[in-house]
Amino acid sequence: MEAAITSRDNAKIKFACAVRDSEKRRAQEGLFFAEGPKLCLELAKSCTPRMAFATAAAMAKTPALSALNPTEIAPHVAEKLAGTKSSQDVFVLFETPAPAASVLQTARRILALEGVQDPGNVGTLLRSAAAFGFDAVLLGAGCAAPFSPKTLRSSMGAAGRLPVVQTENLPAALQTLRSRGVTCLAAALYRSVALDEAGSDFPQGLCVVIGSEGQGLTQETIDACDLAVRIPMTDRVESLNAGVAGSVLLWQFRGV
Repeated sequence: MEAAITSRDNAKIKFACAVRDSEKRRAQEGLFFAEGPKLCLELAKSCTPRMAFATAAAMAKTPALSALNPTEIAPHVAEKLAGTKSSQDVFVLFETPAPAASVLQTARRILALEGVQDPGNVGTLLRSAAAFGFDAVLLGAGCAAPFSPKTLRSSMGAAGRLPVVQTENLPAALQTLRSRGVTCLAAALYRSVALDEAGSDFPQGLCVVIGSEGQGLTQETIDACDLAVRIPMTDRVESLNAGVAGSVLLWQFRGV
C-alpha cells in the first residue's frame, strides 16, 4: 500500500491543486478535480478516476471509497486540497469525458446554453437536463466550464452522466440541428409565445436554448432558432435566473 502523504508540498498534491485551480491546466491534462465522497463516488460511475486522495477518517466512514484506491493523506494536507472552507477529506482527479460532436446527430432532446457565466447556473441546468431526460448539452461561448469545481458541486456530477459538447459558434450549431429537423426554441421575451403555446409535438427532436439572466441570448442565436418562448409570470418580478428559467423549460419538455 502506498505510504500516506503528510507533506503539503508533495508533488502529487501540488499537481492536484494546479488542476483544481486552472481551467487551462485541466484542458492540458485532460483531467478535472472533484471533492467529497458523495460526488466522487457518483462521478466514478461514469468517469475514470486517475488519482484519488482521502484521509483515514474519510475511508473509515465511507468504505466504498476503497474502490477508488485512494492514497491516504494527513488532515492538514486535506485542508490544502479543499476547495471549500470545510474539507470533505476526499479528492479525485478524473479523466475529462470528451464526447464527439457527432452525438448531436442523434440526440433528440438537447439543452443549449449561451453566455451563462455563473457556475451555479450551469451546474443547475446540467443537473436538470439529466433529471428530465435530455440527451446532450451544447455549450456556446461565454459559459462556465462544466468540469470546474464550482460547476461540479452544483451539478452533483451530472456532467459525467450526459454528453457535454462545446462550440464557439452556437448559431451555426443550431442551424445544423435544424437541418436534420430538430426544433430549436429560444428562451426570449421579444416576439415570443407563452411556453404553454409552444406545443409538444417535435418528432425530429427539440433543442431548448438558454442565455444568461443579465444579457439573454444574442440576436444571432435567436434568429437561428425556430421560435422564441417565454415563461408566463406575474409582474412581481422582472425575470428568473438562468438556472431556474432553464429548469422550468426542461421540465415543460421532459416528455417530448
